[in-house]
Amino acid sequence: MASKFNVKINEKSRVPKYKQIVNSLIADISNGNLKVGEKIPSINELSEQCYLSRDTVEKAYKELKAQKIINSIKGKGYYTAKTDLISKVNVFFLVNKPSTYKMMIYNHFVNALGMDGHVTLSIYHCEESLFIGAIEKNLGAYDYYVIMPHFKDEHLNHLSFTPNVIKLLDKIPVDKLILLDNLKPEVEGNFGSIYQDFKLDIYNALGEAKERLKQYDKIILVYPSKTVFPYPQRILKGFRQFCVKNGFDFEVLEKVYDDMELLQSKDVYITIRERDLVNLVRQIQHNKLKMGEDIGVLSYNETPLKELLEINVITTDFKAMGETAAYMVLKNKKEKVKNVFKYIERKSL
Repeated sequence: MASKFNVKINEKSRVPKYKQIVNSLIADISNGNLKVGEKIPSINELSEQCYLSRDTVEKAYKELKAQKIINSIKGKGYYTAKTDLISKVNVFFLVNKPSTYKMMIYNHFVNALGMDGHVTLSIYHCEESLFIGAIEKNLGAYDYYVIMPHFKDEHLNHLSFTPNVIKLLDKIPVDKLILLDNLKPEVEGNFGSIYQDFKLDIYNALGEAKERLKQYDKIILVYPSKTVFPYPQRILKGFRQFCVKNGFDFEVLEKVYDDMELLQSKDVYITIRERDLVNLVRQIQHNKLKMGEDIGVLSYNETPLKELLEINVITTDFKAMGETAAYMVLKNKKEKVKNVFKYIERKSL
């Protein structure tokens, strides 16, 4: 009985032939042409059928096995194995770190996509090499690539993009690409994007909190410049611009140091990392100071912990970012949308 596996090889395409085999099988499963558990041609059979080298077919089958799309039974052959590819849309979701707020975006995206899609999450830890490896391994295997680009150089400085990353993103069809957080003009084509303007966002959000900030003598931004997961320097630039333009005395610290001798009344701290926030609150309590009166606390990025502690925050809307990305996938939209950024008033300022 002839196999239903409909391999399409385009000799003029720049996509490697083994990738074309992978894409053909995924397409056949997605459109229902191949059912789970159906037998597909052996390596030798497909090699002869498509006039391809045995090595090319073997490389394709190894990748399909690695993705658990097919399996092999000794002495019997190869069979389709993956069921979730039958979803209407398959999405590769690539983020730079497994932080609370990154996972909030992912979870809101998955929830908004619902039963209409299957999402594969991958984390590259701000490492260019891990990012490139993840994309190259999965190029052509998904309907959409939702990508959050944040990288670091050898000095642990933040980079939104690198030349190698831009070159690789150009290999993803623009109608399949959605960028989160950062928008880069050098990435060509009409792709989707939900982005933040890190400099303008913090400037405007601090403007909303301006009257509260006036109660304090000095604003201190805790901005870790050298960290495994670096933060955009545009945050620092926006903070400085706000303080200078509005006449606020300010300082930038690398971290909240243990047993800070200079923890003074009428200072207001803006923290980015959760560990700095926890350390600061602990020292405020130890020194019997009152948060929101003696010491002001404002934190960057909303998390459940900050809501629980009633910490004032300046934050992008993670729910909106995830849901907007899902809307673009479901409706096949290619828009450039600036995500909502807001100041949330509570009791710590």
